[in-house]
Amino acid sequence: MSFSRRQLAKSCVGIALAALAPIAHSGLKKRLIDFKALPSSLGKGKMPAISKDYEYQVLVPWGDPLQPQGPNYSWPANWKDQQEQIGVGHDGIAYFSLGKDNGLLAINHEYGRNLHVLGLEDPVTREHVLASQSAHGVSIVEITNENGQWAKKQSKYSRRIHVNSPVEFSGPAAESELLINPANNPCLGTLSNCANGRTPWGTYLTCEENFNLFFGSDKAFTPTYAQKRYGYSQKGGGYGWYQFDERFDLVNEAFKNEGNRFGWVVEIDPMNPRSLPIKRTGLGRFKHEGASVVESKDGRISVYMGDDSRFEFIYKYVSSRPWREMYNLGKNPLDSGDLFVAQFSASGHGNWLKLDVRQPLLSRHFASQADVLVNTRLAATLLGATPMDRPEWMTEGSNGFIYCSLTNNSRRKTPDAANPQAPNLHGHIIRFREEENGKKFVWEIFISGIDHYESESSFSSPDGLWADSDGRLFIQTDGDQRDGLNNQLIVADTNTGETRRLLTGVPGCEITGIAVTPDQRTMFVNIQHPGRGDPAITNFPHRLDGVTVPRDCTLAIRRKNGGIVGS
Repeated sequence: MSFSRRQLAKSCVGIALAALAPIAHSGLKKRLIDFKALPSSLGKGKMPAISKDYEYQVLVPWGDPLQPQGPNYSWPANWKDQQEQIGVGHDGIAYFSLGKDNGLLAINHEYGRNLHVLGLEDPVTREHVLASQSAHGVSIVEITNENGQWAKKQSKYSRRIHVNSPVEFSGPAAESELLINPANNPCLGTLSNCANGRTPWGTYLTCEENFNLFFGSDKAFTPTYAQKRYGYSQKGGGYGWYQFDERFDLVNEAFKNEGNRFGWVVEIDPMNPRSLPIKRTGLGRFKHEGASVVESKDGRISVYMGDDSRFEFIYKYVSSRPWREMYNLGKNPLDSGDLFVAQFSASGHGNWLKLDVRQPLLSRHFASQADVLVNTRLAATLLGATPMDRPEWMTEGSNGFIYCSLTNNSRRKTPDAANPQAPNLHGHIIRFREEENGKKFVWEIFISGIDHYESESSFSSPDGLWADSDGRLFIQTDGDQRDGLNNQLIVADTNTGETRRLLTGVPGCEITGIAVTPDQRTMFVNIQHPGRGDPAITNFPHRLDGVTVPRDCTLAIRRKNGGIVGS
Protein backbone atom coordinates (compact mmCIF):
# COMPACT_ATOMS: atom_id res chain seq x y z
CA MET A 1 0.00 0.00 0.00
CA SER A 2 1.36 3.41 -0.87
CA PHE A 3 2.00 6.12 1.69
CA SER A 4 -0.82 8.29 0.37
CA ARG A 5 -3.29 5.43 0.58
CA ARG A 6 -2.28 4.74 4.18
CA GLN A 7 -2.78 8.36 5.05
CA LEU A 8 -6.13 8.40 3.25
CA ALA A 9 -7.32 5.39 5.26
CA LYS A 10 -6.27 7.07 8.50
CA SER A 11 -7.99 10.31 7.46
CA CYS A 12 -11.27 8.52 6.71
CA VAL A 13 -11.16 6.79 10.06
CA GLY A 14 -10.35 10.07 11.76
CA ILE A 15 -13.63 11.57 10.49
CA ALA A 16 -15.57 8.79 12.22
CA LEU A 17 -13.67 9.37 15.46
CA ALA A 18 -13.84 13.15 15.46
CA ALA A 19 -17.02 13.33 17.50
CA LEU A 20 -15.54 11.13 20.20
CA ALA A 21 -11.94 12.34 20.25
CA PRO A 22 -10.85 14.14 23.42
CA ILE A 23 -10.15 17.85 23.07
CA ALA A 24 -6.42 18.50 23.48
CA HIS A 25 -5.41 21.48 25.59
CA SER A 26 -1.66 21.26 25.22
CA GLY A 27 -1.08 24.46 27.09
CA LEU A 28 -2.86 23.14 30.16
CA LYS A 29 -1.42 19.62 30.29
CA LYS A 30 1.90 18.69 31.80
CA ARG A 31 4.39 16.74 29.74
CA LEU A 32 3.73 13.03 30.26
CA ILE A 33 7.13 11.75 29.10
CA ASP A 34 10.16 13.63 30.34
CA PHE A 35 12.89 11.00 30.84
CA LYS A 36 16.01 10.89 28.68
CA ALA A 37 15.38 8.39 25.91
CA LEU A 38 17.78 5.46 25.63
CA PRO A 39 19.74 5.94 22.37
CA SER A 40 19.42 3.10 19.89
CA SER A 41 23.24 2.87 19.78
CA LEU A 42 23.23 1.63 23.41
CA GLY A 43 20.54 -1.01 22.90
CA LYS A 44 22.53 -3.75 21.17
CA GLY A 45 24.61 -5.23 24.00
CA LYS A 46 24.56 -8.58 25.82
CA MET A 47 22.95 -7.07 28.92
CA PRO A 48 19.79 -4.91 29.25
CA ALA A 49 20.20 -1.16 28.77
CA ILE A 50 17.98 1.49 30.32
CA SER A 51 17.46 5.26 30.21
CA LYS A 52 20.02 7.12 32.34
CA ASP A 53 17.09 8.37 34.45
CA TYR A 54 16.19 4.79 35.43
CA GLU A 55 17.67 1.69 37.02
CA TYR A 56 16.67 -1.97 37.13
CA GLN A 57 17.08 -4.98 39.39
CA VAL A 58 17.00 -8.65 38.36
CA LEU A 59 14.39 -10.78 40.15
CA VAL A 60 13.14 -14.40 40.25
CA PRO A 61 15.09 -15.99 37.37
CA TRP A 62 14.05 -19.38 36.05
CA GLY A 63 15.14 -22.15 38.42
CA ASP A 64 15.38 -20.04 41.57
CA PRO A 65 13.66 -21.65 44.57
CA LEU A 66 10.07 -20.57 44.99
CA GLN A 67 10.56 -20.43 48.75
CA PRO A 68 13.92 -19.28 50.18
CA GLN A 69 14.66 -22.73 51.61
CA GLY A 70 13.64 -24.61 48.43
CA PRO A 71 15.91 -26.49 46.00
CA ASN A 72 18.55 -24.27 44.41
CA TYR A 73 18.94 -23.79 40.68
CA SER A 74 20.74 -26.54 38.83
CA TRP A 75 21.03 -27.37 35.16
CA PRO A 76 19.67 -29.34 33.42
CA ALA A 77 16.30 -29.17 35.17
CA ASN A 78 14.89 -32.14 37.02
CA TRP A 79 11.18 -32.47 37.52
CA LYS A 80 10.98 -32.80 41.31
CA ASP A 81 13.02 -29.67 41.94
CA GLN A 82 11.37 -27.75 39.11
CA GLN A 83 7.97 -28.05 40.76
CA GLU A 84 9.40 -26.03 43.66
CA GLN A 85 11.25 -23.52 41.48
CA ILE A 86 10.38 -20.52 39.31
CA GLY A 87 9.30 -21.68 35.85
CA VAL A 88 10.84 -20.91 32.45
CA GLY A 89 9.65 -18.52 29.73
CA HIS A 90 8.47 -15.56 31.83
CA ASP A 91 5.62 -13.76 30.02
CA GLY A 92 2.47 -12.12 31.42
CA ILE A 93 2.81 -10.84 34.98
CA ALA A 94 0.64 -9.18 37.64
CA TYR A 95 1.35 -7.67 41.05
CA PHE A 96 -1.11 -8.18 43.92
CA SER A 97 -0.37 -5.86 46.83
CA LEU A 98 -0.22 -7.23 50.38
CA GLY A 99 0.64 -3.87 51.90
CA LYS A 100 2.99 -0.97 51.32
CA ASP A 101 6.18 -2.92 50.78
CA ASN A 102 5.24 -6.43 49.80
CA GLY A 103 3.00 -8.31 47.40
CA LEU A 104 2.57 -11.31 45.17
CA LEU A 105 3.90 -11.68 41.64
CA ALA A 106 1.88 -13.96 39.40
CA ILE A 107 4.15 -14.93 36.49
CA ASN A 108 3.24 -16.87 33.34
CA HIS A 109 5.72 -19.41 31.95
CA GLU A 110 5.06 -19.75 28.25
CA TYR A 111 8.09 -21.05 26.48
CA GLY A 112 11.07 -23.31 27.17
CA ARG A 113 12.62 -25.45 24.46
CA ASN A 114 14.11 -28.83 25.36
CA LEU A 115 17.67 -27.76 24.54
CA HIS A 116 17.37 -24.83 26.93
CA VAL A 117 15.62 -26.67 29.77
CA LEU A 118 17.03 -30.21 29.40
CA GLY A 119 20.18 -29.80 27.37
CA LEU A 120 18.66 -32.22 24.83
CA GLU A 121 16.97 -31.78 21.47
CA ASP A 122 14.43 -34.51 22.32
CA PRO A 123 13.38 -36.16 25.58
CA VAL A 124 14.84 -39.62 26.19
CA THR A 125 12.89 -40.57 29.33
CA ARG A 126 9.56 -39.81 30.94
CA GLU A 127 11.48 -37.86 33.60
CA HIS A 128 12.69 -35.50 30.86
CA VAL A 129 9.10 -34.84 29.81
CA LEU A 130 8.05 -34.30 33.43
CA ALA A 131 10.88 -31.78 33.87
CA SER A 132 9.76 -29.85 30.80
CA GLN A 133 6.13 -29.95 31.89
CA SER A 134 7.05 -28.80 35.39
CA ALA A 135 8.89 -25.77 34.00
CA HIS A 136 5.77 -24.46 32.23
CA GLY A 137 2.62 -22.95 33.76
CA VAL A 138 2.44 -20.23 36.43
CA SER A 139 4.41 -19.15 39.50
CA ILE A 140 2.92 -17.27 42.45
CA VAL A 141 5.74 -15.81 44.56
CA GLU A 142 5.77 -13.29 47.39
CA ILE A 143 8.29 -10.45 47.25
CA THR A 144 9.13 -7.64 49.64
CA ASN A 145 10.86 -4.27 49.26
CA GLU A 146 13.65 -3.71 51.77
CA ASN A 147 15.68 -0.51 51.49
CA GLY A 148 14.80 -0.10 47.83
CA GLN A 149 15.62 -3.69 46.84
CA TRP A 150 13.05 -6.38 46.09
CA ALA A 151 13.55 -9.95 47.33
CA LYS A 152 11.60 -13.20 47.63
CA LYS A 153 10.31 -14.12 51.04
CA GLN A 154 8.89 -17.21 52.73
CA SER A 155 5.16 -17.18 52.06
CA LYS A 156 2.02 -19.23 52.54
CA TYR A 157 0.87 -17.93 49.15
CA SER A 158 3.81 -19.02 46.99
CA ARG A 159 3.08 -22.00 44.72
CA ARG A 160 3.65 -23.50 41.30
CA ILE A 161 0.91 -24.48 38.86
CA HIS A 162 2.16 -26.63 35.99
CA VAL A 163 1.08 -29.08 33.29
CA ASN A 164 0.20 -31.82 35.79
CA SER A 165 -1.59 -29.68 38.39
CA PRO A 166 -5.31 -30.38 38.97
CA VAL A 167 -7.64 -27.86 37.31
CA GLU A 168 -11.40 -27.36 36.94
CA PHE A 169 -13.67 -26.27 34.11
CA SER A 170 -16.59 -23.90 34.51
CA GLY A 171 -19.08 -22.12 32.28
CA PRO A 172 -21.23 -23.16 29.30
CA ALA A 173 -18.86 -25.83 27.92
CA ALA A 174 -17.72 -27.32 31.23
CA GLU A 175 -19.87 -30.45 30.95
CA SER A 176 -19.48 -30.88 27.21
CA GLU A 177 -18.58 -34.27 25.78
CA LEU A 178 -15.95 -32.41 23.78
CA LEU A 179 -13.93 -32.06 26.99
CA ILE A 180 -14.28 -35.69 28.14
CA ASN A 181 -11.87 -38.43 27.09
CA PRO A 182 -12.78 -42.13 26.77
CA ALA A 183 -9.91 -42.73 29.24
CA ASN A 184 -11.91 -40.67 31.77
CA ASN A 185 -8.67 -39.06 32.93
CA PRO A 186 -8.80 -36.09 35.32
CA CYS A 187 -8.45 -32.53 34.05
CA LEU A 188 -4.86 -31.48 34.52
CA GLY A 189 -2.67 -28.54 33.77
CA THR A 190 -2.20 -25.27 32.05
CA LEU A 191 0.48 -24.56 29.44
CA SER A 192 1.78 -22.05 26.90
CA ASN A 193 0.77 -19.34 29.36
CA CYS A 194 1.24 -16.11 27.47
CA ALA A 195 -0.35 -12.78 28.37
CA ASN A 196 -2.77 -12.25 31.20
CA GLY A 197 -5.34 -10.13 32.96
CA ARG A 198 -6.73 -9.46 36.41
CA THR A 199 -10.27 -9.17 37.66
CA PRO A 200 -11.77 -6.41 39.83
CA TRP A 201 -12.52 -9.10 42.45
CA GLY A 202 -8.79 -9.78 42.86
CA THR A 203 -8.01 -12.87 40.80
CA TYR A 204 -5.44 -13.57 38.08
CA LEU A 205 -6.26 -14.54 34.50
CA THR A 206 -3.63 -16.55 32.64
CA CYS A 207 -4.08 -17.18 28.94
CA GLU A 208 -3.20 -20.37 27.05
CA GLU A 209 -1.76 -19.54 23.65
CA ASN A 210 0.26 -21.97 21.46
CA PHE A 211 -1.01 -25.15 23.11
CA ASN A 212 -0.93 -27.08 19.83
CA LEU A 213 2.88 -27.13 19.90
CA PHE A 214 2.90 -29.64 22.76
CA PHE A 215 0.87 -32.30 20.93
CA GLY A 216 1.98 -34.74 18.24
CA SER A 217 2.36 -38.41 17.44
CA ASP A 218 4.86 -41.02 16.24
CA LYS A 219 2.05 -42.55 14.20
CA ALA A 220 0.46 -41.30 10.98
CA PHE A 221 -1.81 -38.36 11.74
CA THR A 222 -4.34 -36.64 9.48
CA PRO A 223 -5.79 -33.55 11.19
CA THR A 224 -9.48 -32.71 10.98
CA TYR A 225 -10.50 -29.30 9.67
CA ALA A 226 -10.89 -28.04 13.23
CA GLN A 227 -7.46 -29.36 14.20
CA LYS A 228 -5.92 -27.61 11.18
CA ARG A 229 -7.46 -24.30 12.26
CA TYR A 230 -5.83 -24.71 15.65
CA GLY A 231 -2.44 -25.64 14.19
CA TYR A 232 -2.04 -29.28 15.19
CA SER A 233 0.61 -31.25 13.32
CA GLN A 234 2.24 -34.64 13.65
CA LYS A 235 5.49 -33.43 15.21
CA GLY A 236 4.07 -30.41 17.01
CA GLY A 237 6.59 -27.82 18.19
CA GLY A 238 9.45 -30.18 18.89
CA TYR A 239 8.77 -30.88 22.58
CA GLY A 240 8.17 -34.59 22.06
CA TRP A 241 5.90 -34.98 25.08
CA TYR A 242 3.71 -37.45 23.18
CA GLN A 243 6.57 -39.96 23.19
CA PHE A 244 6.22 -40.51 26.96
CA ASP A 245 2.86 -38.97 27.91
CA GLU A 246 -0.19 -40.43 26.18
CA ARG A 247 -2.27 -37.34 26.99
CA PHE A 248 -0.41 -35.49 24.23
CA ASP A 249 -0.56 -38.22 21.56
CA LEU A 250 -2.96 -37.01 18.87
CA VAL A 251 -3.59 -40.53 17.58
CA ASN A 252 -4.45 -42.06 20.95
CA GLU A 253 -8.26 -42.41 20.87
CA ALA A 254 -8.42 -42.77 24.64
CA PHE A 255 -7.31 -39.12 24.89
CA LYS A 256 -8.92 -37.77 21.73
CA ASN A 257 -10.31 -34.63 23.41
CA GLU A 258 -7.23 -33.71 25.44
CA GLY A 259 -6.39 -30.95 22.97
CA ASN A 260 -9.80 -29.36 23.62
CA ARG A 261 -8.83 -28.92 27.25
CA PHE A 262 -6.29 -26.25 26.33
CA GLY A 263 -6.68 -22.84 24.72
CA TRP A 264 -8.70 -21.23 27.50
CA VAL A 265 -8.50 -18.30 29.90
CA VAL A 266 -7.70 -19.72 33.34
CA GLU A 267 -8.67 -17.97 36.57
CA ILE A 268 -6.35 -18.33 39.59
CA ASP A 269 -6.96 -16.97 43.08
CA PRO A 270 -3.49 -15.85 44.26
CA MET A 271 -4.73 -15.30 47.81
CA ASN A 272 -6.00 -18.88 48.20
CA PRO A 273 -3.18 -21.36 47.53
CA ARG A 274 -5.53 -24.30 48.08
CA SER A 275 -7.92 -23.24 45.32
CA LEU A 276 -7.78 -24.91 41.94
CA PRO A 277 -7.24 -22.98 38.71
CA ILE A 278 -10.52 -22.74 36.77
CA LYS A 279 -10.76 -22.68 32.99
CA ARG A 280 -13.57 -20.26 32.12
CA THR A 281 -15.14 -21.67 28.95
CA GLY A 282 -17.47 -18.70 28.39
CA LEU A 283 -14.47 -16.75 27.05
CA GLY A 284 -13.98 -19.16 24.15
CA ARG A 285 -11.15 -21.41 23.02
CA PHE A 286 -8.43 -20.01 20.80
CA LYS A 287 -4.80 -18.91 21.12
CA HIS A 288 -5.42 -16.41 23.88
CA GLU A 289 -2.82 -13.65 24.10
CA GLY A 290 -4.42 -11.65 26.87
CA ALA A 291 -7.60 -10.87 28.79
CA SER A 292 -8.04 -7.18 29.61
CA VAL A 293 -10.96 -6.68 31.99
CA VAL A 294 -12.85 -3.37 31.79
CA GLU A 295 -15.82 -2.33 33.93
CA SER A 296 -18.66 -0.63 32.06
CA LYS A 297 -20.78 2.23 33.36
CA ASP A 298 -23.59 -0.21 34.15
CA GLY A 299 -21.26 -2.37 36.29
CA ARG A 300 -20.86 -5.24 33.85
CA ILE A 301 -17.40 -6.35 32.82
CA SER A 302 -16.03 -6.68 29.32
CA VAL A 303 -12.99 -8.88 28.68
CA TYR A 304 -11.03 -7.93 25.56
CA MET A 305 -8.94 -10.71 24.00
CA GLY A 306 -6.66 -11.22 21.01
CA ASP A 307 -6.06 -14.49 19.14
CA ASP A 308 -2.36 -14.46 18.32
CA SER A 309 -2.12 -16.04 14.89
CA ARG A 310 -2.01 -14.58 11.40
CA PHE A 311 -5.50 -13.73 10.10
CA GLU A 312 -7.21 -14.41 13.42
CA PHE A 313 -9.60 -12.19 15.36
CA ILE A 314 -10.29 -9.77 18.21
CA TYR A 315 -12.89 -10.86 20.79
CA LYS A 316 -14.94 -9.39 23.60
CA TYR A 317 -16.80 -11.16 26.41
CA VAL A 318 -19.53 -9.26 28.31
CA SER A 319 -20.99 -10.47 31.60
CA SER A 320 -24.76 -10.88 31.68
CA ARG A 321 -25.20 -8.71 34.78
CA PRO A 322 -23.15 -6.26 36.89
CA TRP A 323 -20.18 -8.13 38.28
CA ARG A 324 -20.71 -7.05 41.91
CA GLU A 325 -24.28 -8.27 41.83
CA MET A 326 -23.20 -11.64 40.41
CA TYR A 327 -20.26 -11.96 42.77
CA ASN A 328 -22.45 -11.25 45.84
CA LEU A 329 -24.81 -14.02 44.68
CA GLY A 330 -21.92 -16.48 44.50
CA LYS A 331 -21.88 -16.48 40.68
CA ASN A 332 -18.70 -15.90 38.75
CA PRO A 333 -19.12 -13.07 36.21
CA LEU A 334 -16.94 -15.02 33.74
CA ASP A 335 -19.41 -17.91 33.59
CA SER A 336 -22.56 -16.13 32.42
CA GLY A 337 -22.34 -13.71 29.53
CA ASP A 338 -21.95 -13.32 25.78
CA LEU A 339 -18.92 -13.70 23.53
CA PHE A 340 -18.46 -11.41 20.52
CA VAL A 341 -15.97 -11.11 17.67
CA ALA A 342 -14.95 -7.88 15.92
CA GLN A 343 -15.76 -6.86 12.36
CA PHE A 344 -14.00 -3.70 11.14
CA SER A 345 -15.30 -1.56 8.27
CA ALA A 346 -13.35 0.89 6.12
CA SER A 347 -15.54 3.75 7.37
CA GLY A 348 -13.89 3.64 10.80
CA HIS A 349 -16.84 1.89 12.39
CA GLY A 350 -17.12 -1.69 13.54
CA ASN A 351 -19.58 -4.30 14.74
CA TRP A 352 -19.43 -6.84 17.54
CA LEU A 353 -20.81 -10.12 16.14
CA LYS A 354 -22.40 -12.33 18.76
CA LEU A 355 -21.10 -15.92 18.88
CA ASP A 356 -24.42 -17.53 19.73
CA VAL A 357 -25.44 -20.96 18.42
CA ARG A 358 -28.94 -19.60 17.84
CA GLN A 359 -27.57 -17.42 15.04
CA PRO A 360 -28.75 -19.01 11.76
CA LEU A 361 -25.22 -19.00 10.33
CA LEU A 362 -24.02 -21.01 13.34
CA SER A 363 -26.98 -23.27 14.09
CA ARG A 364 -26.46 -25.08 10.79
CA HIS A 365 -22.90 -26.03 11.70
CA PHE A 366 -22.73 -26.35 15.50
CA ALA A 367 -24.68 -28.69 17.75
CA SER A 368 -24.63 -26.52 20.88
CA GLN A 369 -23.19 -23.39 22.45
CA ALA A 370 -20.48 -25.59 23.95
CA ASP A 371 -19.55 -26.63 20.41
CA VAL A 372 -19.27 -22.95 19.43
CA LEU A 373 -17.03 -22.18 22.42
CA VAL A 374 -14.71 -25.16 21.88
CA ASN A 375 -14.38 -24.27 18.18
CA THR A 376 -14.51 -20.49 18.49
CA ARG A 377 -12.24 -19.79 15.52
CA LEU A 378 -14.53 -21.70 13.16
CA ALA A 379 -17.65 -19.91 14.42
CA ALA A 380 -16.03 -16.48 14.13
CA THR A 381 -15.05 -17.16 10.53
CA LEU A 382 -18.61 -18.14 9.62
CA LEU A 383 -19.94 -14.86 11.04
CA GLY A 384 -17.58 -12.76 8.91
CA ALA A 385 -15.12 -11.45 11.51
CA THR A 386 -12.20 -9.40 10.20
CA PRO A 387 -8.93 -11.38 9.94
CA MET A 388 -6.21 -9.36 11.68
CA ASP A 389 -2.40 -9.27 11.72
CA ARG A 390 -1.74 -11.30 14.88
CA PRO A 391 -3.83 -9.50 17.53
CA GLU A 392 -2.06 -9.75 20.86
CA TRP A 393 -2.24 -7.65 24.04
CA MET A 394 -5.11 -5.27 24.76
CA THR A 395 -5.42 -2.49 27.33
CA GLU A 396 -7.81 0.33 28.23
CA GLY A 397 -6.38 3.82 27.88
CA SER A 398 -7.21 6.84 30.02
CA ASN A 399 -9.11 8.33 27.06
CA GLY A 400 -11.61 5.46 26.86
CA PHE A 401 -9.96 3.74 23.91
CA ILE A 402 -9.05 0.07 23.92
CA TYR A 403 -5.59 -0.43 22.40
CA CYS A 404 -4.63 -3.66 20.63
CA SER A 405 -1.20 -4.61 19.32
CA LEU A 406 -1.05 -6.26 15.90
CA THR A 407 2.45 -7.67 15.85
CA ASN A 408 3.05 -8.41 12.15
CA ASN A 409 1.91 -10.60 9.27
CA SER A 410 4.45 -11.54 6.61
CA ARG A 411 1.79 -13.58 4.78
CA ARG A 412 -0.71 -10.79 4.13
CA LYS A 413 -1.05 -10.15 0.41
CA THR A 414 -4.10 -7.88 0.36
CA PRO A 415 -4.33 -4.85 2.67
CA ASP A 416 -7.53 -3.58 4.23
CA ALA A 417 -8.34 -0.50 6.29
CA ALA A 418 -7.63 -2.15 9.67
CA ASN A 419 -4.53 -3.93 8.35
CA PRO A 420 -3.10 -1.50 5.80
CA GLN A 421 0.33 -3.08 5.19
CA ALA A 422 0.79 -6.03 2.83
CA PRO A 423 2.98 -7.70 3.88
CA ASN A 424 2.92 -6.25 7.37
CA LEU A 425 6.53 -6.69 8.50
CA HIS A 426 6.60 -4.15 11.33
CA GLY A 427 3.13 -4.30 12.89
CA HIS A 428 0.84 -1.59 14.22
CA ILE A 429 -1.42 -0.69 17.13
CA ILE A 430 -5.12 -0.17 16.55
CA ARG A 431 -7.46 1.51 19.00
CA PHE A 432 -11.24 1.55 19.26
CA ARG A 433 -13.92 3.03 21.47
CA GLU A 434 -17.25 1.47 22.27
CA GLU A 435 -20.44 3.15 21.19
CA GLU A 436 -23.20 3.44 23.75
CA ASN A 437 -25.02 0.19 23.04
CA GLY A 438 -21.83 -1.87 23.22
CA LYS A 439 -22.68 -3.59 19.94
CA LYS A 440 -20.69 -1.18 17.78
CA PHE A 441 -17.43 0.71 18.02
CA VAL A 442 -15.35 3.32 16.20
CA TRP A 443 -11.69 2.75 15.49
CA GLU A 444 -8.44 4.13 14.09
CA ILE A 445 -4.81 3.10 13.71
CA PHE A 446 -2.93 4.71 16.60
CA ILE A 447 0.66 3.99 15.57
CA SER A 448 2.45 1.94 12.95
CA GLY A 449 5.90 0.36 13.04
CA ILE A 450 6.55 1.20 9.39
CA ASP A 451 5.96 4.92 10.04
CA HIS A 452 8.52 4.91 12.89
CA TYR A 453 11.04 2.52 11.40
CA GLU A 454 13.52 5.16 10.22
CA SER A 455 13.33 7.33 13.36
CA GLU A 456 15.54 7.26 16.45
CA SER A 457 12.57 5.86 18.40
CA SER A 458 12.22 3.07 15.84
CA PHE A 459 10.30 -0.04 16.81
CA SER A 460 8.85 -3.10 15.09
CA SER A 461 6.51 -5.92 16.10
CA PRO A 462 4.59 -4.38 19.03
CA ASP A 463 3.39 -7.03 21.47
CA GLY A 464 2.89 -6.30 25.17
CA LEU A 465 0.79 -3.23 26.06
CA TRP A 466 -0.21 -1.41 29.23
CA ALA A 467 -1.78 2.04 29.60
CA ASP A 468 -1.60 4.05 32.80
CA SER A 469 -4.24 6.43 34.10
CA ASP A 470 -2.33 9.54 32.96
CA GLY A 471 -2.29 8.78 29.23
CA ARG A 472 0.95 6.84 28.73
CA LEU A 473 1.01 3.65 26.69
CA PHE A 474 3.85 1.20 27.35
CA ILE A 475 4.76 -0.83 24.25
CA GLN A 476 6.91 -3.98 24.31
CA THR A 477 8.33 -5.59 21.19
CA ASP A 478 8.83 -9.17 20.03
CA GLY A 479 10.54 -9.36 16.64
CA ASP A 480 13.46 -8.11 14.59
CA GLN A 481 14.23 -4.46 15.29
CA ARG A 482 16.07 -1.96 13.12
CA ASP A 483 19.89 -2.25 12.81
CA GLY A 484 20.22 -5.15 15.25
CA LEU A 485 18.58 -3.35 18.18
CA ASN A 486 17.46 -5.70 20.94
CA ASN A 487 13.75 -5.93 21.70
CA GLN A 488 12.58 -2.98 23.72
CA LEU A 489 10.13 -1.12 25.94
CA ILE A 490 8.77 2.10 24.42
CA VAL A 491 6.63 4.73 26.18
CA ALA A 492 4.09 6.63 24.08
CA ASP A 493 1.97 9.67 24.91
CA THR A 494 -1.52 8.73 23.68
CA ASN A 495 -2.49 12.40 23.40
CA THR A 496 0.42 13.59 21.25
CA GLY A 497 1.85 10.39 19.78
CA GLU A 498 5.34 11.13 21.16
CA THR A 499 7.42 7.99 21.82
CA ARG A 500 10.63 7.39 23.80
CA ARG A 501 12.71 4.28 24.37
CA LEU A 502 12.96 3.31 28.06
CA LEU A 503 14.62 -0.13 28.01
CA THR A 504 16.18 -2.72 25.73
CA GLY A 505 16.73 -6.39 26.49
CA VAL A 506 19.44 -8.84 25.46
CA PRO A 507 20.09 -10.54 22.10
CA GLY A 508 17.49 -13.14 21.17
CA CYS A 509 15.04 -12.19 23.91
CA GLU A 510 11.50 -10.88 23.98
CA ILE A 511 10.49 -8.02 26.29
CA THR A 512 7.12 -8.96 27.74
CA GLY A 513 4.84 -8.71 30.75
CA ILE A 514 3.97 -5.48 32.53
CA ALA A 515 2.91 -4.99 36.15
CA VAL A 516 3.18 -2.01 38.48
CA THR A 517 2.97 -1.39 42.19
CA PRO A 518 -0.07 0.68 43.27
CA ASP A 519 2.05 3.84 43.57
CA GLN A 520 3.48 3.27 40.05
CA ARG A 521 7.02 3.70 41.40
CA THR A 522 8.08 0.15 40.40
CA MET A 523 7.32 -1.59 37.14
CA PHE A 524 7.96 -5.29 36.61
CA VAL A 525 8.75 -6.54 33.10
CA ASN A 526 10.13 -9.84 31.85
CA ILE A 527 13.08 -10.99 29.77
CA GLN A 528 11.90 -14.12 27.94
CA HIS A 529 14.15 -16.69 26.22
CA PRO A 530 17.36 -14.60 26.47
CA GLY A 531 19.74 -15.61 23.71
CA ARG A 532 17.06 -18.08 22.59
CA GLY A 533 18.59 -20.30 25.29
CA ASP A 534 22.03 -20.27 23.65
CA PRO A 535 24.91 -19.37 26.02
CA ALA A 536 27.04 -18.40 23.02
CA ILE A 537 24.68 -15.44 22.48
CA THR A 538 24.33 -14.30 26.11
CA ASN A 539 24.53 -15.81 29.60
CA PHE A 540 22.17 -13.17 31.06
CA PRO A 541 21.47 -12.64 33.93
CA HIS A 542 24.82 -14.12 35.02
CA ARG A 543 28.11 -12.26 34.90
CA LEU A 544 30.11 -15.03 36.61
CA ASP A 545 32.59 -17.38 34.97
CA GLY A 546 31.33 -20.95 34.73
CA VAL A 547 27.64 -19.97 34.70
CA THR A 548 26.58 -20.20 31.10
CA VAL A 549 22.93 -21.06 30.47
CA PRO A 550 20.82 -17.88 30.05
CA ARG A 551 17.75 -17.68 32.30
CA ASP A 552 14.43 -15.92 31.86
CA CYS A 553 13.80 -13.42 34.62
CA THR A 554 11.85 -10.39 35.85
CA LEU A 555 13.24 -6.86 35.97
CA ALA A 556 12.10 -4.36 38.61
CA ILE A 557 12.36 -0.90 37.00
CA ARG A 558 12.48 2.37 38.96
CA ARG A 559 13.03 6.03 38.19
CA LYS A 560 16.15 7.18 40.05
CA ASN A 561 14.33 10.19 41.47
CA GLY A 562 11.52 7.99 42.75
CA GLY A 563 8.97 9.29 40.26
CA ILE A 564 6.21 7.54 38.40
CA VAL A 565 7.53 5.00 35.91
CA GLY A 566 7.23 6.36 32.38
CA SER A 567 7.38 10.01 33.41
